Amino acid sequence: MTTSTRPRAAGTDRRVPTAPTRVERTPRFRGPAWLDGPMTSAHLVFGAAGLLLTIGLVMVFSASSIEAALNNEPAWAPGVQQLIWAALGVGAMLVALRLPAGFLRRWSPIALIVVFAMLLLVLVPFIGVKLNGARQWFNLGFANLQPSEVGKLVFALWGAHVLALRERYLTTTSLLVPVLPVFGVLSLLMIAEPDFGAVVSLGLVLVGLLWAGGMPLRWFAWFAAAGAVVLGALVVFAPYRMARITSFMDPFADPTDGGFQAIRGMYALATGGLWGVGLGNSAMKWNLLPHAESDYIFAIIGEELGFLGCLVVVTLYGVLAYAGFRIARRSADRFVQLASVAITVWLVGQAAMNMGYVVGLLPVTGVQLPLISAGGTSLVLTLFIVGLLARFARSEPAAIEAQRGRERGRLARIFLPVPESAVDPVRPRHRPEDRPPARPVVSGGRTVVRAQQAPPRRRVPPADGPRDAGRRQPPPGASRRPGGPR
Repeated sequence: MTTSTRPRAAGTDRRVPTAPTRVERTPRFRGPAWLDGPMTSAHLVFGAAGLLLTIGLVMVFSASSIEAALNNEPAWAPGVQQLIWAALGVGAMLVALRLPAGFLRRWSPIALIVVFAMLLLVLVPFIGVKLNGARQWFNLGFANLQPSEVGKLVFALWGAHVLALRERYLTTTSLLVPVLPVFGVLSLLMIAEPDFGAVVSLGLVLVGLLWAGGMPLRWFAWFAAAGAVVLGALVVFAPYRMARITSFMDPFADPTDGGFQAIRGMYALATGGLWGVGLGNSAMKWNLLPHAESDYIFAIIGEELGFLGCLVVVTLYGVLAYAGFRIARRSADRFVQLASVAITVWLVGQAAMNMGYVVGLLPVTGVQLPLISAGGTSLVLTLFIVGLLARFARSEPAAIEAQRGRERGRLARIFLPVPESAVDPVRPRHRPEDRPPARPVVSGGRTVVRAQQAPPRRRVPPADGPRDAGRRQPPPGASRRPGGPR
């Protein structure tokens, strides 16, 4: 606490305490000037995601061509199919760019209920499709939908909505409940499929929500210990998971079965060296490396483009992570802050998991490399998430002011509308004027109300006339009606 030396009265020797002044710290490393621009976050999201998508399309064409030709299919067929899915994903991204944060918050609880129903239905025989020993897909006729992928996004949005509502009275208990129980139920449904990789990805979403919500670091240590215990139990009760763990620790102990894929991935990376063998010249994609176009596409990148190609991919994911955390730091909406951190931790963490088990640092979990691996619905969902991040970036206060202060073309006004405000209020799903009128309290039976009629007023004619003879005269002292006789 600092003290002031303001004038004091005679005979006093007290110093009046003042409020402490906040000292602004100068950043140790200052980037270029354009990095502080109002639209930098959106440009970084679009640029990094666009380059990753381009690299993914090129590598899917290369990695899947040989297997398609050996199966008597056109060599370009898988690549064209991935290109179609990318076009659909760009459409989903444009839809996400038009979704206000308030709309996402209003409908996230309903979407969570739908996800619960989908995860239950996928376990029912003749409804869920079973592939490679796991029942985790719906057959849509033209593609397979994996509800666990949708569940991750819905859980991130719903968790951000709940924590944003409890921001004023947020404690450790209110931070964990009901987010942690919902995570447990979703994880149990995913383990029943079984889909252990989806559970790990969902755990990344949970970590992002709790971290952005302000969970103390010591709680993360307890969660890590509990997760290790649960992981040990799952490994003990499932022999195939034990095989994955042992093959990760020593893949050459079982080179023909458990360690076959890991060893072939390492060979692909070692063959590429610094510059790579050239685009399209991979040898491991000749049915030597299983799932070369999806789970192990990073190994094909290392073989054909070398260490430099892998370094470019890692750098682009780093840029995407920086953009996501920058959006959370500069946004004024608490929901946007929480959702941005959760989505960023999920995407970048899943990419780190994929690249980690390809290079032999992590056990094989089967998660795909976002925006690069072959896959239809996962690519569309990932591009939708990129659209949400870009929407959050364009709702920064400085970004809104910059967009309103410049001339915008017709296409920009259609596909990239300017957000109304930096903090989108949560409006009810139905406006009060849209609700039907309230029904009367009276029951359906007919109620008749009879009004009592007032008694007729008696006329007292005057007593001066021949017609009044014989009629009763008013009592003495009674007042006559004004106006005289009629």
